[in-house]
Amino acid sequence: MNTILPDEILQHIHNLPSLPTVVMELLASIGQDDVNIDALAQKIAQDQALTARTLRLANSSFYGMANQVTTIQEAILILGFRTVRSLATTAALIGAFAGSPHSSFNVTPFWRHAIAAAVCARELAVHVHLNPEHAYTAGLLHDIGRLVLVTQFQPHYEATMAHRAQLDCSLLDAEHAVLGVDHVLAGQLLTRHWKFPEAMQQAVASHHALTIHGLPSLSVVVMAADAIAHALDLSMDHDDLVPSVPTGLWKQLGLDEKALQEVFENAEKQFAGANLVLNT
Repeated sequence: MNTILPDEILQHIHNLPSLPTVVMELLASIGQDDVNIDALAQKIAQDQALTARTLRLANSSFYGMANQVTTIQEAILILGFRTVRSLATTAALIGAFAGSPHSSFNVTPFWRHAIAAAVCARELAVHVHLNPEHAYTAGLLHDIGRLVLVTQFQPHYEATMAHRAQLDCSLLDAEHAVLGVDHVLAGQLLTRHWKFPEAMQQAVASHHALTIHGLPSLSVVVMAADAIAHALDLSMDHDDLVPSVPTGLWKQLGLDEKALQEVFENAEKQFAGANLVLNT
């Protein structure tokens, strides 16, 4: 057993790069009524790497632009601020771990699943009257603790993956057996360190909870989005398993079969565009 203590995770989190200030401001602007879009656009433009990724996405065939978009201001004008904010946030989170060694861990299926969960959460949020962008970001972050463990405790996590493959068990069971901690705790510690909103921290911390009793709506949405993303198999991970969900989850969301089917279909359509961030 390669036991890891929570304090060790916290110490290693300080080795990770901080998110760009502009991304923290973008996240803080979610839900605000008086957002200074021009000021935020100028701040995005000052981050060359973030601007380049965002513009490549805006100019991708998915969005079907008639003319090339050359500035963040143009991208916002054509695609809308919310779309550009989601693109920039996703690009920044992926970039924060881009330079880290992953050894045998395949990061592409990880991000495909994260993005799938994000678009599923955004779709579900509309049905339960939550802020769709809060839900998108929380869905994107839900498994971020895995990257903390992969990048900061590489040999330990390789042993975890080997254990999972050998016993064909769930990832959470393998983490508990080998590490004594799990990616849920690591994600909770990271989102707290990055000072994400409390509701997002809670959603990350509870996405594998055994009951929905007492959970905020955002946490329930992210838990459901995770399950739907696994069911859609958009990660293209041959080891992917659909997690069991607590009793009453779907009833809590108040979605009938027709509404759920609509969520599935819309999420698959949105994923095609959102997933382009992995190729930029």
